[in-house]
Amino acid sequence: MAIILAIETSCDETGVAIVKNRHILSNIVASQIDIHQRYGGIVPEVASRQHLEVINACLEQAMEQAHLGWDEIDGIAVTVAPGLMGALLVGLATAKTLAMVHHKPLLGIHHLEGHIYASYLSDPQLNPPFLCLLVSGGHTSLISVQGCGDYQMLGGTRDDAVGEAFDKTARLLGLGYPGGPAIDRAAKQGNPDAYQLPEGKVSHPQGGYYPYEFSFSGLKTAVSRLVNQLESQGKLAVNDLAASFQETVTRSLSERTIACALDHGLDTIVVGGGVAANGSLREKLTAKARENGLRVHFPAMKLCTDNAAMIACAGVQHYLRDRVSPLSITATSRLPLTEVMSLYEIPKQLSIPKNMS
Repeated sequence: MAIILAIETSCDETGVAIVKNRHILSNIVASQIDIHQRYGGIVPEVASRQHLEVINACLEQAMEQAHLGWDEIDGIAVTVAPGLMGALLVGLATAKTLAMVHHKPLLGIHHLEGHIYASYLSDPQLNPPFLCLLVSGGHTSLISVQGCGDYQMLGGTRDDAVGEAFDKTARLLGLGYPGGPAIDRAAKQGNPDAYQLPEGKVSHPQGGYYPYEFSFSGLKTAVSRLVNQLESQGKLAVNDLAASFQETVTRSLSERTIACALDHGLDTIVVGGGVAANGSLREKLTAKARENGLRVHFPAMKLCTDNAAMIACAGVQHYLRDRVSPLSITATSRLPLTEVMSLYEIPKQLSIPKNMS
């Protein structure tokens, strides 16, 4: 058993949570969406200052909600990569201070690993191996998960992440920020077959296409040209464009994910990241998985976007394997998920996990 307090400040959400194994005892999220909406996107300096202002209050709320004292906390987990450097440093400095003051082990967590483990909080029976489709504002990846810290990248985007494509397209359509929820709402009122848009297949130099690779920059360009053309004709149908864009993206994600799972013999698919909240993706991927005899797991809606509960859950998994990060650990804006074990002093990959009952 392990009770882990976690801090998440990689971007524009200040999160503090406490998780016992796979059970959420508290999960506090202070969102900055309203602050960044006026700029049409995230301003790193503003995000960092806001984290500083609210982190202590979030800590207090998390402890009160969990009804725990510091003597009952087993370790402190914190997102150290990837993310906005200034934002990451706020969380890391707070976590190091707590670890030193309360004599707790420190666990540096990779943000993407947190998204993988978000589904653990919704399904107590979920265990590797499985395929993870990670779809967020900064990432689009297909990851083979063989165990805690054992990840293989099987596919990904060659340019824009899918969440970034949603934001850019929403901006083109005048739907505001954040783009994902705005397009999802507009698409419900539109015709998904109104416009044919490119799926972003990545050509292979020897012919054909890379089966698990994505490209969204061309799709965004196609939408931009179509918007200019329709506006000049006075025929811009925002809902139809949003629906056609979303249909193209979710079809591309679903088809490549199913193909990847089948080709690699993985019968379970886990979806993580902010775009996992998209209604069309949930419906389409679930249906295609069922058709092919595969299982698919989506995290609870509140666990799709950035939160500290998923970081705590990842922290639990590493703690149970006796992994500890040095207090000298630093934040980094970029770190491949395959290098996650570099965050720990003495990785004991073959150690037997502690009792998880």
